[in-house]
Amino acid sequence: MLNSLGLRWKIAALLAAGCAVVAVAIGLLIHHARLDQVTTSARSGAVAQLVRIRQLYELSGQVDQDDGTDAALDDPRLPAPLRKAALAGQRTTYLDMAADEPCVWAARPVGDSPRHVLSVRESLRERADEMAEFDRQLIISGAVVVGLAALGGAGLSSRLSRELRTAAAIARRISQGDLDARIDHPRPSVGRHGRNEVAELATAVDTMAASLQQRLEAEQRFTADVAHELRTPLTGLHTAAELLPPSRPTELVRDRVRALRTLTEDLLEVARLDAEVEKPDLSVLALGQLVADIARKSDAAYAPVVTAGETYVRTDARRLERILTNLVANAHKHGGAPVDVRVDGARVTVRDHGPGFPEHLLADGPQRFRTGARERGQGTGLGLTIALGQAQVIGARVELANAADGGAVAVVRLPKA
Repeated sequence: MLNSLGLRWKIAALLAAGCAVVAVAIGLLIHHARLDQVTTSARSGAVAQLVRIRQLYELSGQVDQDDGTDAALDDPRLPAPLRKAALAGQRTTYLDMAADEPCVWAARPVGDSPRHVLSVRESLRERADEMAEFDRQLIISGAVVVGLAALGGAGLSSRLSRELRTAAAIARRISQGDLDARIDHPRPSVGRHGRNEVAELATAVDTMAASLQQRLEAEQRFTADVAHELRTPLTGLHTAAELLPPSRPTELVRDRVRALRTLTEDLLEVARLDAEVEKPDLSVLALGQLVADIARKSDAAYAPVVTAGETYVRTDARRLERILTNLVANAHKHGGAPVDVRVDGARVTVRDHGPGFPEHLLADGPQRFRTGARERGQGTGLGLTIALGQAQVIGARVELANAADGGAVAVVRLPKA
C-alpha cells in the first residue's frame, strides 16, 4: 500500500511511524517507572501498617481494626505464596493487581507454637485509577506527538515533492523539444548544513538541457551549412550533366545528381523546420478530395485512395501533400506491397504490409540518417523526419505503429474545420 502513495505521504508516514515507535518506547518506560513508584509506595505503606498492628497485637493480644485498617490473624483470603513465606519466618509483601479489587498485602509470623500469620491488606483501587488516568494521558500525549510529527513531515516533504515534480515537468518539456526550459534552482552549496540533493538534481538537469541544446543547435547548423554549401556546386553539376551527350553513363550521372539534389533539398527543409521559421498557409478543404488529388498528380506510386465519408479540415494543402508523399514513398521503399491509403473523417492512414517499423523508432521517433531495421532497406531517414516536422507546422499529428497482422501503419490526424 505504501508504494501507491506519493513521496510526500511516504515521508510523512515513515516519520509518523518512527515517532510512534519512539513514543511507545518512551511511554512504556514512563509507565513502568510510575508503576514501580506506586507499588513501592504501596508496599512501604502496607509494611508500616503491619508494624503498627503487630505492636498493638503484642501489647493487647488483639488485632486492632478500629481505624478501618483491614488487618487479621490467619486471614483466609491471604494468598498462598505470602502465607508460605510468612510461616517460614519472613516478613514480606504481595502485590495483587490482577484481582477485581487491586490490593497489596503485608504479612509476618507471630507466636511460637503454633505459628500464626498476621496480615494487613490495603486497597489500591484509587492508585489503580490514577495509573489508568496516567496511561490515558500518556496515550493522548503520544498521539498528539505522532500527529504533529506527521503534519511536520508532510509540510517538510511538500517542498521536496514540489521541487521534484517541477524537475520532472521540466525534464518532460525538454524531452518534448522545449530546449529552453530550465529549473533555475539556486546552485547547491556544501557547508555545515550538509548537501542539498534536490539542488544538485536541478543543476544536473539544467546542465544536461544546456548541453543537449548546444549539441542539437550545432547539429542543426551543420545540417543547414552542409545543405547550403552543396546547393551551388550541385546546381552547376546538374547543368553540366544536362549538357552531356545521350548515353547510358550519362543517364547514371544524371540519376545520381538528381538523388544528391533531392537530398540537399531535404536537408534544407529539415534545417528550416529545425529553425521553426516555416509558416503554414491554412485553408478549409475537403480532406477526401484533397488526398485523391494529391494521389492523382503525385509521381509516387500511390495506391487507390479509399474515403469513408467526407470531412472538412483546416490545413495547408502543399504541406499535407509533402507529408503524405513522404509517408507513401517510405511505405513503398521500406515496407511491402500493397500500400493502402484510407481517409476516415479527419484521419488519413497509410499502411504497408512489410516488416513494420523497428521498435526503437516507435519508442524514440524517427531520426535523420537512420532508417532502423536492416530489413527495411537503405535510406537517409529524412522522409519521416520531414513528415513529422511538417505535421507540427500545420497543427496535425502523425502516429506511427505496427499492425497486429504485420506491416507499418502511419496515421495523420488533422484538425477539423
